[in-house]
Amino acid sequence: MPPAIENRELKIENPLALLRQLEWRVRHAVENVLSGEYRSAFRGRGMEFDQVVKYTFGDDVRDIDWNVTARLGEPYRKKFVEEREVTLLVVFEDSPGLQFGSGAQSKREALLELAGLVMLLGAVNRDRVGFVYAAPGGAYLFREPVRGRGAILHAAATLLARPAPSLSTLNTQPSSSALDSIPWRLLSRAAPKHSVMLWLGDFAPRPEPEGWTVLRRRYQTMGFRVDDPWERALPNQGQFAAYDPTTGQLVTIENSSAERAAHAEWRAARETSWTALFPDVLSRLVVSTEENRLDALVRFFHARMRAGSIR
Repeated sequence: MPPAIENRELKIENPLALLRQLEWRVRHAVENVLSGEYRSAFRGRGMEFDQVVKYTFGDDVRDIDWNVTARLGEPYRKKFVEEREVTLLVVFEDSPGLQFGSGAQSKREALLELAGLVMLLGAVNRDRVGFVYAAPGGAYLFREPVRGRGAILHAAATLLARPAPSLSTLNTQPSSSALDSIPWRLLSRAAPKHSVMLWLGDFAPRPEPEGWTVLRRRYQTMGFRVDDPWERALPNQGQFAAYDPTTGQLVTIENSSAERAAHAEWRAARETSWTALFPDVLSRLVVSTEENRLDALVRFFHARMRAGSIR
């Protein structure tokens, strides 16, 4: 992959402050454009009206039946027969490659923000949210799915506060054990059947993990990836030096035709691997570091809603 511009400490210093900013944006989006998209994306369309019941604290105010409420003088809401809670399991696969950043923000920072947005979206919709953080070498952190704003906010802050993998301990050759960093056996029992498993990572070219087919049958699996502009096209300039986080070395890019051909070959292999893991275009999302992450989520959920996709 293209090298990073510099070796910098990539850790979110104040995750709670960032999450509060993201939460305001999420709530605004839910109230204005995501009210139906999120539910339909995970639960499918066609939830039928069942009956009107008394509104209790914590129920969705958007379900209030204002005609009945006005007639009886106390709040009532509509109940739907397929109404059910979503369990969202976020799998964040950390890697040195995520520390690449040709601009103001690294891929890791953008991907963590994307993870935070999704977790907060689950909180706003009163779903259960948990996460697995997997680091190179096999170390991982698991938080069981929880419900409630405070618990989910704490879980999201814990994820966003994870330090980036140390570049000083890298071997000169990229590790081939990246797949082993994710505790696949744990994932197979980490959430109820039909939960949403959202895998976020760098997704370098890789074979399919053992047991992936079983996980796809058990969960609604989705993949989120963040790309840097240099990964899509090398900069149109002459020779330059840059830092490669996958090897921990400063390298010189000649920008020759051979290097551009190698880059194109790497991109093709990556896309082949990516689409093999997530064959349905509605189950995968690629966002640029220069792109607004919330806008990308809105488009993703809107596309799933339009297609009536149920994972």
